[in-house]
Amino acid sequence: MKSASSILSLAIIAGLSQSTYAADVKAANASKGEILVLLSSENVMQLADGKTEPTGYYLNEFGVPAKALVDAGYKLVLATPKGNAPSVDKKSVIPQYFDGGESQMRDIQTFVASIEGIDDTLSLSEVIGQGLEEFEGVFIPGGHAPLIDLANNPQVGEILSHFHNEGKPTAAICHGPIALLSGQSNPQAFELALKSGEQASSESWIYDGYKMTIFSTPEEAYFESTLNDATLLYYPADAMAQAGGKMEFKEMWAPNVVVDRELITGQNPFSDELLAEKLLQQLNSQSN
Repeated sequence: MKSASSILSLAIIAGLSQSTYAADVKAANASKGEILVLLSSENVMQLADGKTEPTGYYLNEFGVPAKALVDAGYKLVLATPKGNAPSVDKKSVIPQYFDGGESQMRDIQTFVASIEGIDDTLSLSEVIGQGLEEFEGVFIPGGHAPLIDLANNPQVGEILSHFHNEGKPTAAICHGPIALLSGQSNPQAFELALKSGEQASSESWIYDGYKMTIFSTPEEAYFESTLNDATLLYYPADAMAQAGGKMEFKEMWAPNVVVDRELITGQNPFSDELLAEKLLQQLNSQSN
């Protein structure tokens, strides 16, 4: 039979073990910080000749990096220009965009639907009003929708300027990098020149001279081949180069992520996992 003192000792040890375990669980579940996710409010894209095309965010471009961030302990805060919930581009809900095929696609769909706050998406005005200081970084998924309301938006420019000035990670994939064009003094005039077919000239672009990538023109031409003779109003890769970006591309559909200072850009949908990896590396080095 155990003595009273030995029983007391075991109880103390058990209590300490439970306390240590509880502390470990609490630490594991504690958020490493918040990541701002900028998405488009729109789901219909204007094409040349007055035609339109349904659009939104690409499921894997949003969901794969977002899940990696959450799994690593970060909390996501979603924002769109209007504060409405973002729309998925239905063309992106196919297994070919996922390394794990159908199973991974379904997992990402479930994850995106479960993101805390996805039904309470903030407007850009609300995000700016609440302050940007608490965010550890910003992430901009692709899909063609950012061409509509993120590339020409002074509020997007204000947000990006904060992260640029603070040197905090700024990640964008596929068409998401087009939002970087808002980080100039007059993004609307720049966009107007692009749509008019003129040589656009950027003014005080915060990313002038940065190495970067975006959906390439050959990849865009392939996309246009699915539009029944319709074309985009301008090519994103040309726009970024005209603004002053040092563009770096790989062959069509090859994963490609370019890192320059705080900026992390991915070329196409198949760059999703690599972009998530590079973003987490920057976030981790920032916190150390």
